[in-house]
Amino acid sequence: MTRNQQTNDSRGAAPYKWSAKVTRESNALSLEQGVFTWKDPQRIAESLRNSAEASTRRKAEPFRSAMSMLVFYVNRAGKNLDPEQKQILEQAKRALRELYGKNERDPRPQQAPIEMRLSADTSFGRRIRAKSSEAKPAG
Repeated sequence: MTRNQQTNDSRGAAPYKWSAKVTRESNALSLEQGVFTWKDPQRIAESLRNSAEASTRRKAEPFRSAMSMLVFYVNRAGKNLDPEQKQILEQAKRALRELYGKNERDPRPQQAPIEMRLSADTSFGRRIRAKSSEAKPAG
């Protein structure tokens, strides 16, 4: 099947949607039917956790697989996702994090100040270090 045949069927059928296929036929997780349409965020999170932990085909840890599938669905549904359902799915993300004992969002590690990163072994770094030690009063 060519790419053109995938996206536009000449008979007027709906266009091919690869993201819908991924959601239906994920090779990593076997999802319960209609899981992303449920109205209970806790139930969605528990179902995703159960699917991820039962799967022998996933490559990542269960939390990452479950969260990835949820984020994938929210991102691919995009503007077509009902605002109320999007809010429920966002709550399901929080519930999933709680089920796995993860923080809301782990902040990215802070980088060292530029002077410290440059000072490793470059001559520029040595000059910065020398200037800053000269500027300090003796004491």
